[in-house]
Amino acid sequence: MAASDQQQSELESKRRSTDERLQVHQLETPWTRDFRNAQLEWRRLFAEVLGTFFLVLVAAGGGMVNAMYQGGNGPIAAVAAPGLMVMAIILFMGKVSGAHLNPVVSIAFAARGDFPWRRVPGYIIAQVIGSTIACLFLWSLFGRVGMFGATEPAFNVSDTQAFLIEMVLTLGLVSTILGTASEAQNVGPLSAIAVGGYIILAGLWAGPISGASMNPVRSFGPDLMLLNFAHYWVYVIGPALGGLIAVGFAYILRGRGGRTTSIKAAQGTLEDQFEQADSQ
Repeated sequence: MAASDQQQSELESKRRSTDERLQVHQLETPWTRDFRNAQLEWRRLFAEVLGTFFLVLVAAGGGMVNAMYQGGNGPIAAVAAPGLMVMAIILFMGKVSGAHLNPVVSIAFAARGDFPWRRVPGYIIAQVIGSTIACLFLWSLFGRVGMFGATEPAFNVSDTQAFLIEMVLTLGLVSTILGTASEAQNVGPLSAIAVGGYIILAGLWAGPISGASMNPVRSFGPDLMLLNFAHYWVYVIGPALGGLIAVGFAYILRGRGGRTTSIKAAQGTLEDQFEQADSQ
């Protein structure tokens, strides 16, 4: 009889504990629950490191290989490679972290209400790490050649002109990303084609002018290896301003953000995948 009472007491205690956890879970926002789940966050950060590594590897590496073999891979290949790599990264790990690969994209998603601000610093640090590792890897393979594929204004282009080009290019890039992530234009995996295609298009016409970086961390790695940040402001302020303008245009076109479809595009669906695995 005593054993039965003890079992009933334990069951009642477990039930109360479960109810308390459920109440706390309901009071928290999905962003808070998600952020506190370290098992998911380190995977997202690793995805951003890995994705940015691959992006900078081909973007900076293309310039280095071009210099080593005197234009052996051609200018078209050099601008197409980053776009194709971004396309592949979005397809193979977009659902893990959202595949931002770019501080401007992380900030734009947060400003749009699709991504929690508290996770932006971690994403940016991960992206910087990925860019640095990629350039160190290229250095170990090829040495200090081709200025590490650094993005710089052309010899007859001023910093101001390059700044304006980077601003406008990034405006188009972030508009494409936010648009394909919205409920109105959500196209699922086809967004990879839109984003990758835009990067290739921007590089084809503007690459010779400013390098068509559109990404502060893509420019950071090579500049760090060269210890030359003379033109770096162009590739920080230009893309940042272009991204913020894109957020404003998105509001004009589609109203407020923060809808389920765009949140999943910005943050990935890793939590859903783990919940489904736990329920099986």
